[in-house]
Amino acid sequence: MDPNNKVDIPRIDVTVRDGFEKEDCLKLMSVVRPNWTQSDIQFKIFTSGITNKLIGCYLGENKSNMVLVRIYGLKTEVIIDRESEIKTFQILFAADCGPELYVIFNNGLCYDYITGVTLTMQSVRDEQIAKLIAKELVRMHCIQPPEGVVPEPTLFKTLRKWQKALPAKFDDPLKNEKYLKEYPSADILSKEIDLLEEVLTKQDNNNVVFTHHDLLLENVLFDKVKDKVSFIDYEYASYSYQAFDIANHFNEYAGIDEVDYNLYPGKEYQLKWLREYLTNWNKAKNIDGPITEGQLERFYATVNKFALASHMFWGLWGIIQAYNSVIDFDFLQYGIIRLDEYYKKKKEFLAL
Repeated sequence: MDPNNKVDIPRIDVTVRDGFEKEDCLKLMSVVRPNWTQSDIQFKIFTSGITNKLIGCYLGENKSNMVLVRIYGLKTEVIIDRESEIKTFQILFAADCGPELYVIFNNGLCYDYITGVTLTMQSVRDEQIAKLIAKELVRMHCIQPPEGVVPEPTLFKTLRKWQKALPAKFDDPLKNEKYLKEYPSADILSKEIDLLEEVLTKQDNNNVVFTHHDLLLENVLFDKVKDKVSFIDYEYASYSYQAFDIANHFNEYAGIDEVDYNLYPGKEYQLKWLREYLTNWNKAKNIDGPITEGQLERFYATVNKFALASHMFWGLWGIIQAYNSVIDFDFLQYGIIRLDEYYKKKKEFLAL
């Protein structure tokens, strides 16, 4: 498929209601899979997402024919540009880096299922799987913009947008007390974002590429039969900084439900991972010559500085989600944890 010749995705007037997913999903399948006998369609509800609800529709025991129905989380349009996400699906499908998008409905999307199991805090460190991640990330980072010109990176524009969207207070008194006591003020965060932009935009290895921007463990699928990894969930994908995508992935080694930054990969591990990434990058870009220790050290420094931007990104996101989302997840505490880690690592990483 040529990324410059995108197919218009059908938009249908269906709203998948909370609590009535089966009936509404059948309406969607009548469009997406009109040859399926409706009484034979089975459903699987996925529970790993903390932003949206995901339902699989399939026939028989073989889930390889599954169609995914993703229902947008409440008020997620505050932080996610849904039209941009639709374009991202098409760009990734054209580059053979993502699934086919079938239908857009009032509060979500239908798209193809990708086989594989989500990573765990153990499997992400498996040497072969880590190599596959580095290789697949290079493939995504090499996607060329359909218009031929790389757009401006989105990172700092998004950080400023989210900083301005922070709530002044929470209606819940306990939440509000915690927020005011443990979370930096909007003015302080504005100054931190200015600092990050000043430092990070001057770094080496600062390529602007097509990034996933959210490579948490649940967004990486490993297919053992094909010996392949695939990335899913592209809500935050955009043209942004190469080093951010890698740093953000390393931060996710710490987990989400029970965050432990002792699991953030050490220098020896990172250098090995980054060498694998650069080897694939140089091959894709037809860059000759060996990767020097100096190159690796500079890339390592840049990646770890961008880990601070990752903490800022999700620290802001957590508070906005805490204010808007009805999903059973402690977004407020998560946002506080990310900003705490930002300040813990700020001096060390900026000194690299």
